[in-house]
Amino acid sequence: MSIQQKPLMPEVSVNGHIIASADIAAEAQNHTAPTGKPGVAWRAAARALVVRRLLLDEAKRLGLRAEPQEIGRGKWETEEEALIRALVEQQIEPRPVSESDCRAFFDDPENCFNGPDLYEPQHILVAADPKDVPARDRARLKAETLFKTLIHQPDKLATLASSESDCPSKSNGGMLGQIGPGDTVAEFENALKPLAMGRFHDGVLETRYGFHIIFMRNRADGRALPYPAVRAHIREQLEKLAWVNASKSYISGLMNAAQVIGLIAGIRGSMAAGPNVRGQ
Repeated sequence: MSIQQKPLMPEVSVNGHIIASADIAAEAQNHTAPTGKPGVAWRAAARALVVRRLLLDEAKRLGLRAEPQEIGRGKWETEEEALIRALVEQQIEPRPVSESDCRAFFDDPENCFNGPDLYEPQHILVAADPKDVPARDRARLKAETLFKTLIHQPDKLATLASSESDCPSKSNGGMLGQIGPGDTVAEFENALKPLAMGRFHDGVLETRYGFHIIFMRNRADGRALPYPAVRAHIREQLEKLAWVNASKSYISGLMNAAQVIGLIAGIRGSMAAGPNVRGQ
């Protein structure tokens, strides 16, 4: 006697149109999931395909037509992508963002607009390949020895950087010039953030490149930016948010009028990102 097993993933249909499991599995490759939990990607894929089907059905109901457009060098929309684009352009109308909206967003104390912190560090690098353990140990010992010397004789930093550093900045006495966020590796940048002007970093800093001795020659902490400097950025941010909200509202309307079977609770709760024209 055979035992009928319940499928691992339920069948999904939209207004009687069944979304094939194979299509969901293919789409799932575009969605991430925690290790050992493929169902998360499967459900996200199912949600994406449900939304896509709803948009296509609505575009056809409205009798829309659209010619595929070039979306990249030598890459064109499919006919379905063009149809969804036409629907989105016609039906989704975000609320216009006014100057008062932008100003209110800027004046909200929860929103902070500061310029980036800028640093002028001076350093010595004792380079070592992370995979070469003996070389790494020798580099660490050398850097620690140099650091002990500099703690007592900080005026020798430029001289020692010129003779001992493995960084190209050695030609300038270890001066790196003015740098800001993203200009260095994360571990180096994180060491700069709390470092006061005129002080050495507490001990030798290890990064993927080797071991650093860092001295903060100068720094300028980011200051609050005036409204004119961030107005365009605020408007762009609010316009994107308005489009997301309009998309969410539009898709929710389609969903409420549709008959969706399978994963319905998850689907109805996942509209915050709005429709994806290319079904990714």
